[in-house]
Amino acid sequence: MGFWSLLEGLLLFANALAILNEDRFLGRRGWTLAEMSRDRRNTLKGQVIGLIHACQFLRLPLILFNIIIIVIKLFSG
Repeated sequence: MGFWSLLEGLLLFANALAILNEDRFLGRRGWTLAEMSRDRRNTLKGQVIGLIHACQFLRLPLILFNIIIIVIKLFSG
């Protein structure tokens, strides 16, 4: 496994986090940012919720990274 494969895997993971719907999926399980108090944001669950919201907030750069990866894969094979 090379560095390129690692980057592709991280991009796929970020895509998976970005498409999670807060109302249908996260809200039912209590994983919304609004439900986290200041004290619980430093826990592992709070950090994961923050990561999910960061990926959802950065959807436009994520789309651009996906386009770049697709173009590179088309030309490199």
